[in-house]
Amino acid sequence: MSHSEFDSKHFVSHLTTRPGVYRMYDEQGELLYVGKAKNLKNRVASYFRPTGLTTKTMALVSRIQAIEIAVTKSETEALLLEQTLIKQHRPPYNILLRDDKSYPYILLSNHQHPALLFRRGDKAKQGTLFGPFPSGTAVKESLNTMQKVFKVRQCEDSTYANRSRPCLQYQIKRCSGPCVGLISDEEYDADVRHARMFLQGRNQELTDEISLQMTDAAKGMEFERAAELRDQMIQLKHIQEQQHVYGQSGEADVIASIIQPGGLCVHVMMVRNGKVVGSKSHYPKMPLEISEGELLSSFIAQFYLGGAQELPKALVLSHELDDAESLMEGIFETTGKKVEVVSSVRGQRARWLELAKLNAEQGLQARLSDKRNHFSRITALQKLLGFKEPPAHMECFDISHSSGEATVASCVVFGPDGPDKKRYRSFNIEGVEAGDDYAAMKQALTRRYKRVKSGENPAPDVLLIDGGKGQLSQAEAVLQELGLVNIFLLGVAKGDTRKPGLETLYIGSKEDEVVLPPDSAALHLIQHIRDEAHRFAVKSHRRRRDKKRRHSVLEEIPGIGPNRRKELLTAFGGYQEMLSASQEDIAKVKGISAKKAEEIYLYLHKS
Repeated sequence: MSHSEFDSKHFVSHLTTRPGVYRMYDEQGELLYVGKAKNLKNRVASYFRPTGLTTKTMALVSRIQAIEIAVTKSETEALLLEQTLIKQHRPPYNILLRDDKSYPYILLSNHQHPALLFRRGDKAKQGTLFGPFPSGTAVKESLNTMQKVFKVRQCEDSTYANRSRPCLQYQIKRCSGPCVGLISDEEYDADVRHARMFLQGRNQELTDEISLQMTDAAKGMEFERAAELRDQMIQLKHIQEQQHVYGQSGEADVIASIIQPGGLCVHVMMVRNGKVVGSKSHYPKMPLEISEGELLSSFIAQFYLGGAQELPKALVLSHELDDAESLMEGIFETTGKKVEVVSSVRGQRARWLELAKLNAEQGLQARLSDKRNHFSRITALQKLLGFKEPPAHMECFDISHSSGEATVASCVVFGPDGPDKKRYRSFNIEGVEAGDDYAAMKQALTRRYKRVKSGENPAPDVLLIDGGKGQLSQAEAVLQELGLVNIFLLGVAKGDTRKPGLETLYIGSKEDEVVLPPDSAALHLIQHIRDEAHRFAVKSHRRRRDKKRRHSVLEEIPGIGPNRRKELLTAFGGYQEMLSASQEDIAKVKGISAKKAEEIYLYLHKS
């Protein structure tokens, strides 16, 4: 189908001047782009003007074979329809935000002894939610601070209910031990009240109250209590210094956008009760050239219109929007909240905006230099391997276990811009002799590349194998068996000195050995991929090992429920002690008959 078949002149001449949404399709009928317009005729005509189009817009226009129109009653309605279509179809020429998890919160639970807990979104309502915070790290930092200052428990209720003696948090003075009654209810309630005041941002009030209590304790000769309160005061003062307090009021999301050759950044800084509670940078891809204002519009629509994100009283923006009115109406229609959208601000808000702009700029700078750095490394590797183009998809495997326990193989993927964490995978290795890394590697590679063979996963340009000739042979055998002969194999082994930088590379086969100088950019990329594979393997292994260790062997014995399990563990102390116990010893435990003792003994010693 030739492009001339789409007659843009004829199409535009019959268009309405009312608001609405337009959808552009290619010759396969794939949706390329969704846009909204105050005036459909003018907006669509602008794509087909003879001059002044950017290269990226021309690339889109050259693919258009059909345009569909939906007329709406208002601009706001057009905005809401556009967002629905973008979320549904994720067209390649629209700016898309990654589907991020909902914001994290701190929950103060409803309980006789309330706990402070990490929660995402508004999943849990059994208590009071404080937040939102821009990232999990911001919540963890706040919880950490509060543990030191207020000693309110942070364990889940299931842990709290099953304690017979205080846990490590009590030993290191991070909890006052309400689970076993080491603090009176009145004192604990006071600590909870102070933590609540802190979360509400009533810091001055809180400091004044603690100061009074300290004076009273000193007058009443309770010097230990007075010293505790003094330490609390010092910590609170220290926190206040860190939390740029510009007055004690103000609730806004301050959003700055910046576009530079090579990338763009939208930085969201959250201010609650006059405090910056944290911030986050977003780096969407830019398929079409747009202005900073258009970028902000598109970001705000996707970020807030779904209703999943918490809305502040105001959005303070770095650039003016053409459609601020319809955005405010759209937010009101979907969430019922009236939000102020402003870009020219003074005083306190102007200072926040400066900070957000600075963060956006620095974030983008760091990202772009990272990208450039990655590009120079990947071109150095291309040269080394003699490829026509830089490898756009590389995979690396690593094996991790503790003395053969809970073996996990990990696969990390590097794309054109560096690590592509969404495509990382880990494989639990089963049925392999403890510590047999060759067999583990073979199992992982077979499982991964069967899916490449069947077309389910794309084939990498380069497969990097860490661990020398032996592991390289495993990989060669697996790829040959599956008939995947086009994947380029690259082995890395530590040299005899085992110093980083003196690695031996096996390029394509075990005979072709190369030792790269320590300052080689290609070597740095290989080390980065290998270190990332190792880090991810260790993380996956620990997760599996800890899960396995939490699972008691006794849970697998038929006919042993939680009560008998508890009796056995109380009697023997642990699994190892039970292993060395005789059948008669087991029969002495409360609730265990001679027959049951025999079953348990046989089960424990069956291997």
